[in-house]
Amino acid sequence: MLDEGRRAFISLLGGAAAWPLSARAQQRDRVRRIGVFMPGTADDPGYQERNAAFVQALGELGWIVGRNVRIDYRWGAGEVERYRAIGADLISLAPDAVLAEGYAAVSALQNATRSVPIVFVDVIDPVGGSLVASLARPGGNTTGFLSSEFGFSGKWLELLKEIAPMVTRVAVIRDSAIASQIGMFGGIQSVAPSLGVELRPIDIRDAGDMERAVVAFAAEPNGGLIVTPSAQARRFRDLIITLAIRHRLPTVSSDRSDVVSGGLISYGAERIDQRRLAASYVDRILKGEKPADLPVQTPTKYELVVNLKTAKTLGLEIPATVLARADEVIE
Repeated sequence: MLDEGRRAFISLLGGAAAWPLSARAQQRDRVRRIGVFMPGTADDPGYQERNAAFVQALGELGWIVGRNVRIDYRWGAGEVERYRAIGADLISLAPDAVLAEGYAAVSALQNATRSVPIVFVDVIDPVGGSLVASLARPGGNTTGFLSSEFGFSGKWLELLKEIAPMVTRVAVIRDSAIASQIGMFGGIQSVAPSLGVELRPIDIRDAGDMERAVVAFAAEPNGGLIVTPSAQARRFRDLIITLAIRHRLPTVSSDRSDVVSGGLISYGAERIDQRRLAASYVDRILKGEKPADLPVQTPTKYELVVNLKTAKTLGLEIPATVLARADEVIE
């Protein structure tokens, strides 16, 4: 009887010890859910390429779509007025983590949750925009990767003067509803006097008003454009490119996709690299780390892209010094 009692007791202990291991295995093996909130559209080749890089990087870290992770995509299509509803819808799916691009998308997600981890890309000033407490210690449920700092904005004007020295007037197309856009304009302003350039901000919140402002600006000579990054800039990308070419306005932006779509030149953070880095943060979060403990990182790679066909249409000859620095030249 004693032996039987002892065996039963040992069996009970073994079962109790095995239960946490089993539970942990089930937790580890369950299919995780990742939300992705992008400001563009699903058919945009640039976003298809970036999202593919994110999925590939996840796969290299052991997260295989259809096996141990699923991804739910939501697209803002630049319709910022719908972002809160889109963010709430994505959070209602109870994702384990969310990847989001741009200030507006992250802000909408934070409005919907303060617990689901959010990893952002392509945000300019997350501290000033109250997305995180600091870069080193983000706090809360959000961290990610900057697209640039305010001082970087002046490089767009320097580049514009390098490729089009005759430019003395520059319209800066921006979304003034985003606080970081004011900071970017300030960065451009800081170098304008030394380059002999007069600046004019043009709001992009309404397509009709923006078009009229660009047409009026182009009525005087020696003009150029800088397009600061925002969801609205992506939404009206084709219109901006059309206006720039029609009115022969040399234009600099931050996004390679603009140049692929017919824009003149871009200089900004390498978006594919940011998606791969974002995958590493999502991996760490899925393995138990907290966004609050993962510092916001600055870009490690930048890319310069030139469209020679557009340059020819505008009657510009891109300097050899610029072409030598270019990461990609579209013929």
